[in-house]
Amino acid sequence: MAEHHFHLKANWPGLRNDVGEIKAGNLQTKVSIPAEMDGPGVGTNPDEMLLGAAATCYIITLAAMLERSKLEKTQLTLESEGIVDITNGMMTYKKIIHRPKLVLHRNATSKDISRAQRLAIKAESSCMISRAIKGNVEIELETDIQVATE
Repeated sequence: MAEHHFHLKANWPGLRNDVGEIKAGNLQTKVSIPAEMDGPGVGTNPDEMLLGAAATCYIITLAAMLERSKLEKTQLTLESEGIVDITNGMMTYKKIIHRPKLVLHRNATSKDISRAQRLAIKAESSCMISRAIKGNVEIELETDIQVATE
């Protein structure tokens, strides 16, 4: 069994509403509490990073599955939304909605569209980040699969 270790260094010089920094490989950014949660809104924040981790893991997993299935695409984009519930001062990361848009090659058949839809669903349950947060954060898919016209 092989293991991969990822390392992150964080520096938080101040109090709640100050700004810190994180460094993890190519990820180097300032971090703070988002403005929506009465913070300074500088750099990124844990909520955006969890959404980013889930979204990038999902789209990379889907792209790999499409490639293995030899489904030709002309475009694959994704919009994701994270929903945080704030009740009585308690914050809970409630849901992530992935909205992948996949445009298949113009020669795609209805069978290809069905297979692409199945892969879009399977990619969500196969993604390492989705599996890590399963049972804590609901993940919803709203897929848009089209066939290129040209």
